[in-house]
Amino acid sequence: MKDRGKKQRDVVSWSGFFWCTLIVVFSCVLFTGFTFSTFHLLFGEKYQPVLVFRWQAPSRESISGEAPVTPSISIRETVLLPDQALLFLNYPPSTRLFTKEDLDCVYFSANSSLKQEPLYVDGDDRDSQIVRCPLHPRGFTVSLALKSDGKNITAGPTHSWDSLVYEAMIDRDNTTIVFVKGLNLRAEKISNSSKFECVYGWDFTRPRYLLRTNVVSIAQEIVRCKTPLSVLSSPRRMIGNNSVKVSIRVKGRGIFHSIARAGLRSVRPDPPVRKEFEMCVCTMLRNQARFLKEWVMYHAAIGVQRWFIYDNNSDDNIDEVLEWLSNANYNITMHIWPWIKTQEAGFAHCALRARDFCEWVGFIDVDEFLYLPSTLGLHDVLQNQSRYGYVGEMRTSCYSFGPSGLTRVPPQGVTVGYTCRVGVVERHKSIVRPEALNSTLINVVHHFHLRHGFEYVNVDKGVLIINHYKYQVWEVFKEKFYRRVATYVADWQNDQNAGSKDRAPGLGTKAVEPQDWSTRFCEVYDTGLRDEVLRIFAKPEYQILPWQEEQEEHEQHLRTRTKGKHKGFFYDYVR
Repeated sequence: MKDRGKKQRDVVSWSGFFWCTLIVVFSCVLFTGFTFSTFHLLFGEKYQPVLVFRWQAPSRESISGEAPVTPSISIRETVLLPDQALLFLNYPPSTRLFTKEDLDCVYFSANSSLKQEPLYVDGDDRDSQIVRCPLHPRGFTVSLALKSDGKNITAGPTHSWDSLVYEAMIDRDNTTIVFVKGLNLRAEKISNSSKFECVYGWDFTRPRYLLRTNVVSIAQEIVRCKTPLSVLSSPRRMIGNNSVKVSIRVKGRGIFHSIARAGLRSVRPDPPVRKEFEMCVCTMLRNQARFLKEWVMYHAAIGVQRWFIYDNNSDDNIDEVLEWLSNANYNITMHIWPWIKTQEAGFAHCALRARDFCEWVGFIDVDEFLYLPSTLGLHDVLQNQSRYGYVGEMRTSCYSFGPSGLTRVPPQGVTVGYTCRVGVVERHKSIVRPEALNSTLINVVHHFHLRHGFEYVNVDKGVLIINHYKYQVWEVFKEKFYRRVATYVADWQNDQNAGSKDRAPGLGTKAVEPQDWSTRFCEVYDTGLRDEVLRIFAKPEYQILPWQEEQEEHEQHLRTRTKGKHKGFFYDYVR
């Protein structure tokens, strides 16, 4: 009887346990559904299941006690430009960085392989180093091999430059600024953001595991995205080669290939009350190292305090010149920007980076020099405009100088050597207040779109002018045929827009020197800036300028130094 009673109590106990468990599970399901619905309503983001790694990576040590496998260096991704291939290296921790002398570019086909020297190795950061290889022959794929043992380096995916999300940065308002090649949107026009969507994740071939958010704005090559809270709240997902990628989906067409990682916050979340520098300069260049000293030293003398230099695939050892200037206490930051025909995007990127440090930023090329013909200095001009709170941009006219009868590069520099120009001004360049820029960051190189409430002013030519040494001796000028940097400007070797003001009048599509080149573009003799440069810099007994004194020694130094080694103190990577 006791046993029977005990058995009955056991049956009742298990039945109660079953119903209790069922009620708890059902309550959890209801609570979970309410939580996700509330989260969606609060934040308005289109979330799909995302693969989140919350566990530590398992040890690579085998059960049998074998030594752990050393992580290998790999090629994270490859981007094929029209004239070369960019290979992004992925380094394990505590691994020394490769130089040009360590590597071979290797090309494979079904039946053969060949090797070539790399064009250059850019950078000294393990998350950003790029090896530039000559473009591979048709039917071949490109990779890298170590010269020391001939071993091939494992390669990741390859992307075409025609359609690619190539850069991203998080702005101070927590939106992600995304730079895209291949959108083919109209210049200076805001596009319909409802046709696009932002996506975040590690593998864009698996849409099920992506976070999707709305596009805030889209114009030209720049998309502003709403950043998922889960990305902002997890710094581990924003560091190094394993950080979350961002891309753009064109609704009805698919997702762009992407190498862009939002990365750590690239700008300060709160703007400083007072900027560190009154005047800064942004420029994008390729193979302009021999002219850089004169350009930096002159502008420092008139009041420029910091330089942001975006290097667009130089191979003339520009890092050596920047090292010299940095050692001479010029505040210069170089950014590796390998993306061709993206000057507008690069200037927008630079404006965001300079915004927290600089009250005013000038966007000029290395062959353009600010000249103050009156008794006012650059500080006076900036102060006069700063008094008016609505002024967001100063537009400065340009005078274009010709070869001035020369056939060789002037030894004293462009400001002293070229003294004859055209008679009328051509275009303008801008000095902007970064805080005044429109959130779309629309620009056409020569000027930016401004926020509501800000206006531009045209600076009087008697106060500030730009001497543009555009038509130099043929040895220098012919390089302009190689590639134009602006997105919406046709390369000179193409027939497109043959009448554009960007081109040299009277030249066709071939880099062939006209017989009278040295005397062209000479209508007005103008020695104003030459006289000012000699007054500031020349030693009376020799008339030697500071950039001349070091030139011969520097060129010898370049010939003896090992190419491909990089100094890291002036690099500031864009990713």
